[in-house]
Amino acid sequence: MEDPDAKKPRSPLGNVDDVISIVMPYVTDAKDRESASLVNRAWLRADSETRDHVTMALCYASSPDRLSRRFPNLRSIKIKGKPRAAMFNLIPENWGGFVTPWVNEIALSLGMIRSVHFRRMIVSDLDLDVLARARLDELEVLKLDRCLGFSTDGLLSVVKHCRKIKTLLMEDSSILEKNGDWLHELALHNTSLEVLNFYLTELTKISPRDLAAIAKNCHRSLVSVKISDIEILELARFFQAAVNLEEFLGGTLDEDHETPEKYMKLKFPPKLSSLGLSYLGANEMQIVFPFAAQIRKLDLLYVLLVTNDHCKLIQKCPNLEVLETRNVIGDKGLEVCAKYCKKLKRLRIERVADGDEMDDERRFADEDGNEDLGGLVTQRGLKALAHGCRELEYMAVYVSDITNEALRTIGAYLKNLRDFRLVLLDQDERITEVADFPLDKGVRSLLMGCEKLRRFALYLRPGGLTNVGLSYIGKYSPNVRWMLLGKVGETDEGLMEFSRGRCPKQLQKLEMRGCRFSERAIAAAVMELPSLRYLWVQGYGVSMTGEDLRVMSRPYWNIELIQARRVPEVNEMGDVREVKHPAHILAYYSLAGHRTDCPPTVRVLKEL
Repeated sequence: MEDPDAKKPRSPLGNVDDVISIVMPYVTDAKDRESASLVNRAWLRADSETRDHVTMALCYASSPDRLSRRFPNLRSIKIKGKPRAAMFNLIPENWGGFVTPWVNEIALSLGMIRSVHFRRMIVSDLDLDVLARARLDELEVLKLDRCLGFSTDGLLSVVKHCRKIKTLLMEDSSILEKNGDWLHELALHNTSLEVLNFYLTELTKISPRDLAAIAKNCHRSLVSVKISDIEILELARFFQAAVNLEEFLGGTLDEDHETPEKYMKLKFPPKLSSLGLSYLGANEMQIVFPFAAQIRKLDLLYVLLVTNDHCKLIQKCPNLEVLETRNVIGDKGLEVCAKYCKKLKRLRIERVADGDEMDDERRFADEDGNEDLGGLVTQRGLKALAHGCRELEYMAVYVSDITNEALRTIGAYLKNLRDFRLVLLDQDERITEVADFPLDKGVRSLLMGCEKLRRFALYLRPGGLTNVGLSYIGKYSPNVRWMLLGKVGETDEGLMEFSRGRCPKQLQKLEMRGCRFSERAIAAAVMELPSLRYLWVQGYGVSMTGEDLRVMSRPYWNIELIQARRVPEVNEMGDVREVKHPAHILAYYSLAGHRTDCPPTVRVLKEL
């Protein structure tokens, strides 16, 4: 007799658990892996054994040994130290962020590591030596991104012991320079280098001959070089040897009005498509024209070009995808972008440093008789961009004026925008119109139109956004994971309306500056944000004790307070003056508990 149970389909659960160990290595998205690891222990184990990369958004979010136990087979790791505000000199130098415990754990337990990326951390020469001796030729990538505390001795140890390193990056790091031996060692023994980056450092003992030797020895692999201030004419042999170079940043050009033609014979590598030349002036700009049509990324942050020069150069770059510049580009320059750069995907516009404005960048009329404010970016330029550059995914701009209409236009046309950051500068004397405040309706239209936004920053002037506008942000930003709000809202009620919206439930990182909300309101708002993992606030209603912040106390949630302090600052003229920095709140989710390396400037608010 036939068994009636024989035809019943067998439960596939066992097979699924077997298959997941095969499938999991092909799941690369961290969020997908996180979700999968919550299914059961088998899936958790599969994720643990096959995870090859981890990014630590804050080095105190976990302990090194806990991470290595959870993911013993990591091949790549990225760890961030000081809060992002440190890039703007808002965090005390001695705040923390030491790499030592992480380096020791890598050397001891993470034997498959090939790539190490430290960002905004304190690194010593001993740390670099330990790492280099532990990984030897297995280390392929080392990035010291905006780090400090090490010298060229540490770099020498790295290049001596890691002869097969492919990426060596120290961009914008503070490095004690003793000699140039590290670069010479790299030139003598490395044949696999792909990326060399010491841009925005003060390294001066750099031999052009060593750079040329590196280009010759690594001619097949070398694709990106970013350097400090070196006269570009001394790099002729380097450019000649670097036949596969695709990206070059740095160098210097000496604006010599008597012999402007001296740069005309300089030949760049044939595949160069990403370029940034420090101190490039109008007289030297022509050296870029022959290959401008193949440029996809253009960095004009440190050039000596006025608005019209920007226009002349940009219109020759029809394939431009990434543009970084300063607001000297003006509305006129952005209109040129909109007309000629239809493939533009990323735009970053920084502000011109105080005292650096060009004398001829004042109010004038363009060819059509329209009044133009030279060196200022306003709603006029942003509206042109929205109409002309429909593929924009990233926009970070400092503007001198903005209107609701401009924000509505961005929301209507930039449907691919994933990262939007706008800072409204203090009132400029050249702008006589009354500001179009509040911007509530414009912000609402932007958020409703740009449904793909993941990162959103809005830094305005007082009165720029009311409590109603804050409630709109809470209601219409469903996919935003990181948010910066500056000088927005009117009262605590605005913050509460923001936090009660349906959208901030997905918010993971929130930064606020100059919003003047009370401690009680901040704490109450945090409790309404279940996904929040990180909070930074500067400029709020500080109390004497901070006790109201205990409302947001909970397990694994660290709260640190940095008291108001006076910090010396050097202005453009070299004069030193003291500037008052308001108090900070830093709160973050951590599996490691309270950290033990807090300096006296940091007070830990412990759970009741």
